[in-house]
Amino acid sequence: MSDLKFAKPERIWLKTHPELRERWVQERIAEDPAILGLGNLDLKDKERVQPHAGRLDLLLQDRDLTRRFEVEVQLGATDESHIVRTIEYWDIERKRYPQFDHCAVIVAEDITSRYLNVLSLFNGFIPLVALQMAAVKIDNHISLIFTMVMNKMELGPPDDDDESQPANREYWETKRGTKATVAMADETLEMLKSLDPALQLRYNKYYIGLWRDGRPDNFVSFDPRKNTLNVSIRLSQSKEIDEELEKAGLDPMDYDERRGRYRLRLGKSDNKSLSVNTYRLTPADHGCGQSQ
Repeated sequence: MSDLKFAKPERIWLKTHPELRERWVQERIAEDPAILGLGNLDLKDKERVQPHAGRLDLLLQDRDLTRRFEVEVQLGATDESHIVRTIEYWDIERKRYPQFDHCAVIVAEDITSRYLNVLSLFNGFIPLVALQMAAVKIDNHISLIFTMVMNKMELGPPDDDDESQPANREYWETKRGTKATVAMADETLEMLKSLDPALQLRYNKYYIGLWRDGRPDNFVSFDPRKNTLNVSIRLSQSKEIDEELEKAGLDPMDYDERRGRYRLRLGKSDNKSLSVNTYRLTPADHGCGQSQ
């Protein structure tokens, strides 16, 4: 039989604990942000000063350098001020650093049904995650367990009919990316024109899509950053394509299963490698010019 023995855990309420405070929880998360269960994250900052609005407990960032998480911790039950503070800090950070996607994360020992209903009202308008935290003691050890009670609602992919917030080239060259990274989108477009010369870039607030004969056709979309160009390609995942990307020396990000898209991060020298694979990476089953 196994040498493992059962140990009964004891739930501890940190709100009334004589020694452990909120700072202790922040330090544990800062040491290993993965304990939140939100993926492989790195600590960007803690006790981050917000202009005229106090301090953000923790700022975390994913390792693709595309998304940031504004985390607010509260011992005991969440309340109105905790919710308002979390959303306020999220809003400040997203306005200061629009080149990143941002997600608000509220952490508390008790998220009652009343406040869960309040949080759900924001979900769909604000990317928001609610985590209920439990501290448990086993012998002389204390552990933290985080349970997701509300996940953010995806705010939507670059849908083919989502043209409600147009932008222009200057916006992408100065606010989101640079002239160099937008020019990389031009280069990629020239490769795609070998499939259909009618394709054009369409500048929207959150992405640069494709336009054909007066209609959106976003089988490929672009997100220029300061030093790289993120490219999203609607294409079913396969081992063969994964191998092609590896051989080309490209930098694939995570595959977006919900949207059925490969996501690539291109540096200034990568477009030549991508050109070798243009026909392989363009989804023939969707067909250039078919809006989906």
